[in-house]
Amino acid sequence: MNMTEVARLLLGLRAAGWTEKQINDFVLYIESGEEEYKPTADYGKTK
Repeated sequence: MNMTEVARLLLGLRAAGWTEKQINDFVLYIESGEEEYKPTADYGKTK
């Protein structure tokens, strides 16, 4: 994934209502695979 695609992904998640922490945790999960960052079913909903 190039930087343009990453930027579009981040902007899309913001537009979907994700918080900065949710976005950061999701990116950490993608990169590390660590379960503590794994999204849940209601993850995209603002808490």
